[in-house]
Amino acid sequence: MNVYYMKKSILLLFLVSLWMIQIQAQNKTELDSVNIKKDSVNKDSINHLLLEDFHQKLAAITQQRVQDSLRKIELENKLQSLKTTDNLKKEELLAQLKQIEESELKRVSEKKARIDALRATAKGYPVTGVMQDTLFSIYTKIGSSTAKDRALNISRKIAQLYNDDFLLLEQIKVQPFENTFDIVYKEMILMSVSEADAIWYNQPIEKVAESFKDAIKTAISFAKEENSVKKIAIRTGLVLLVIFMIWLVIKLITQLFIKVDLIIKRNQKSLLKDLKYNDYVIVSTEQAMVLVSYITKAIKIIVYALILYITLPILFSIFPFTRDWASILFNLIWNPFKGVINNIVSFLPNLFSIAVIYFVMRYFIRFVKYIFSEIKYGKLKITGFHEDWAMPTYGIVRVLLYAFMVVLIFPYLPGSDSVVFKGVSVFVGILFSLGSSTAISNMVAGLVITYMRSFKIGDRIMFGDIKGDVIEKTLLITRLKTVKNEIITVPNSTILASNIINYTSNADENGLILHTTVTLGYDVPWKLVHETLITAALRTEALSKTPKPFVLQTSLDDYYVSYELNAYTKVVAKQALIYSELHQNIQDVCNENGIEILSPHYRATRDGNMTTIPSEYLNKDYKAPSFQVSIKKEK
Repeated sequence: MNVYYMKKSILLLFLVSLWMIQIQAQNKTELDSVNIKKDSVNKDSINHLLLEDFHQKLAAITQQRVQDSLRKIELENKLQSLKTTDNLKKEELLAQLKQIEESELKRVSEKKARIDALRATAKGYPVTGVMQDTLFSIYTKIGSSTAKDRALNISRKIAQLYNDDFLLLEQIKVQPFENTFDIVYKEMILMSVSEADAIWYNQPIEKVAESFKDAIKTAISFAKEENSVKKIAIRTGLVLLVIFMIWLVIKLITQLFIKVDLIIKRNQKSLLKDLKYNDYVIVSTEQAMVLVSYITKAIKIIVYALILYITLPILFSIFPFTRDWASILFNLIWNPFKGVINNIVSFLPNLFSIAVIYFVMRYFIRFVKYIFSEIKYGKLKITGFHEDWAMPTYGIVRVLLYAFMVVLIFPYLPGSDSVVFKGVSVFVGILFSLGSSTAISNMVAGLVITYMRSFKIGDRIMFGDIKGDVIEKTLLITRLKTVKNEIITVPNSTILASNIINYTSNADENGLILHTTVTLGYDVPWKLVHETLITAALRTEALSKTPKPFVLQTSLDDYYVSYELNAYTKVVAKQALIYSELHQNIQDVCNENGIEILSPHYRATRDGNMTTIPSEYLNKDYKAPSFQVSIKKEK
């Protein structure tokens, strides 16, 4: 079934190619029939101007020649009418005749010199035969007929002779007429050969006329022979033979590929194995089989295409009117490859320049990275330049160096000076500008934060209502890990717009001061409160013993006094646990010292009520007081 569809596809491709090439050939035939009427307008216009300028100068020379000819006839008549004894007058007339002859020679030399000057630049108009082959070219005009008109008329008359079933080629002759030689058939004048035509071909006028006549006769004879019934029958047989041979070759190749597929399937396990890296299977045997199947199909299509590509020129070369199609078909395929190869070859010097720029910048960037790495690890110290600035600054310098490298490479890229390339570059730039405003603001904020040295990775910070440890810091975002193990991603622009509290920055020196507030009643002595709170702080393991904790009385409120306990710690990453332990110790020490924490508001009637201190802190014989009732009698 695959073979059937393959044959159908090849036949369809053959017919389409034949149709396309036939259209091109017909177009070419039509253009040739009007003698390249619209072929390369600019070149034809320049050629026409050159020939027109020559014709104007030639007309002036011809006019002078006519005048000299009339003068020559007049002098010859006078010379014949002289008496034999009038020798002086005779010598005078002979001198004038000689002067005219010298003028004629000078005129011919001048015409030849002008034609020699034009021969390198001007192009003639071709006279085509029946087989659309160029017989010779016409450069000059005769009378009112331009060179193009002459070439068209001659080509048309040749076609007219070819269509004459009773044509006798031996009757095509050359006959002299005044200053030209005419090529005639019976009473039809095919063309006239002038002196200017002869000078263009640098041969005597009669010889040029004979060569033109022979070319016309040979073209007509060859066309009649090539288009004979016998030749057509032989060529048709050759076409059928070539088609049969190609069909046979395609059938054999199809059978060959079928056998190859069977061999691969039978020996699949021995020929194909899993492609592994350690324990990871990159390509399994089944995947390799599918890949091999695609490769064989691709090779099959390429072989069929090559056969078709070789077959078409052979078929087109059989018939004369299709021989140009072979070259057209070859150019259709070869010209793109030729253009690609030429572009690659012409691009090699620029490619070498790009490679040099790339490698120089690459090793220079490595050198810059080495310098900043030395600064990062403290081996190279620069006054006013902090170690944590090293790698962010290296990132900025690297981006600038790569941008500079792109600027250097850009002129060497193929098509960089084209309008399309520039338009795409502008379009990409506009998209980048419109879509990256937020990203750029975050990048700028990231740079500002880096050089502000507000925090670094591992620090515990707080901004707004977000508090956590910094686990990642880039130009665009900063990631925090909260005490609840939540990962929060915050844009740098948001951080820059907030107040940043860094709990870790001074922890290595004096430590961070943790503080908590306790409110107690006025009935508790403040000295006892101070001792109690400091004792609770000293019992907390994570709080430093030195500097010693201290207490501040922050306010005297309506119902209580506010005491603020302050203690130093260097373990800033466990603030929640430290506060929890500190609050536990405050409760324990207050209970031990008989201090009731009545805050913020606590109301109790002491008569008949238990104390708020837990029972384990009370004496074993403690009993709640009884109600006291006092009755006052009135007299």
